[in-house]
Amino acid sequence: MTTSEHPETVWPWIVMAIAGFQTFAASMTVSPDAVQGQLSRIMYVHVPSAWLAYLAFGVTMVASAMYLWRKDLKWDRRALASAEIGVVFTGLAIGLGMIWAKPTWGVWWTWDSRLTLTAIMFFVYLGYLALRRTTDNLAVRAQRAAILGVVAAVQIPLVHFSVVWWRGLHQAPSLVKPEGPEMDTAIVLTLLFAVANFTAMYVAMMFKRIELASLDDDVLINEQTSSGPVAGAAVTTPELGGDGT
Repeated sequence: MTTSEHPETVWPWIVMAIAGFQTFAASMTVSPDAVQGQLSRIMYVHVPSAWLAYLAFGVTMVASAMYLWRKDLKWDRRALASAEIGVVFTGLAIGLGMIWAKPTWGVWWTWDSRLTLTAIMFFVYLGYLALRRTTDNLAVRAQRAAILGVVAAVQIPLVHFSVVWWRGLHQAPSLVKPEGPEMDTAIVLTLLFAVANFTAMYVAMMFKRIELASLDDDVLINEQTSSGPVAGAAVTTPELGGDGT
């Protein structure tokens, strides 16, 4: 099987590489924030990562609802793929936030409402992924996961609006505001460029993860429906000769 015969398996890697490089290049060339200095460059990965968490878990909710309606496993695979990507980028957002917090707040972690709710969301979706491993029955697994995938999405608005509803150390929204962003135009454009690149990365990752999930399901179905010989069936009792050897 050559790459030229299946070009659809290659383009996601190219998209991810280009999007990652563009984000890095843009974040390193824009002028640093006047107050935070070089530390502000973390924002160009931290904010897009948080956005992808919202996007991914939102897609998981929609795909889960579609599975409950259609009972089509393709929606279950989409929900799984998006949830895994969301967990990765939620973890990245939390990790980068901690790196930013240490020099800014003086601590790696504080039980601020945004941080606490984000951590809870992270572990809930880890639980979602763990739930999927409790059975090999595809229909049962998809049903259980779909219910949790829909219910868990209530956390998305809680996390996003937590800095408005409960004021804490985490800064309030500074980009999406009725009166407009409070940041320099160059910083805003670079941040939006990074968000667009991360969104492209998400689409590419979804394509590859759904492809893998489909292969996993095919293997599982083949194992459960295979009528081939039982392992060890080829082993027979040795025949003894007339002299007992």
